[in-house]
Amino acid sequence: MTASVHRGDTGAAAAATVAGGLRDIPDFPTPGVLFKDITPLLADSAAFGTVVSALASCAPSGTDLIAGVEARGFLLAGAVAGKLGCGVLSVRKAGKLPPPTVKRTYQLEYGEATLEVPVGVLDGHRVLLIDDVLATGGTLVAAADLLQQAGADVVSTAVLLELSFLGGRAAYGAELHALLTV
Repeated sequence: MTASVHRGDTGAAAAATVAGGLRDIPDFPTPGVLFKDITPLLADSAAFGTVVSALASCAPSGTDLIAGVEARGFLLAGAVAGKLGCGVLSVRKAGKLPPPTVKRTYQLEYGEATLEVPVGVLDGHRVLLIDDVLATGGTLVAAADLLQQAGADVVSTAVLLELSFLGGRAAYGAELHALLTV
């Protein structure tokens, strides 16, 4: 595994921590997919603290809201928001938020999904968007588009792991920090 770090001083430590905290689950959620499980990373308090600090360092000055993509991004976003003293917002699967919301359906590497965010609470917020894994880029593109459509300014995006062979960075096309790129 070749690691590429797109960050500052804590980059090497964060990359090593992410690499050491992953567990590969073959054929999940469908045959042919190699799922990157971050459960061991989240369960280790020192490792979790390292990645939360590294993700927090991706927030530009003036960031006032951290958005996490369902579901593993929620865990990371909440911790980063607490560290930075920011608000936190969940980018949810369809049907999980009360109206009014905006929705977007997009393609996954193994199917289709729909995300939504609330309307009326994001106007003017400067948002750091966080997710666990960047694969094809569909989830981050949908999440960023939704946040902007709802009135937020997505000032940066950060992920724990980028699967470079799936081309998600090119599909996303905006500023992106990956703690580990394989």
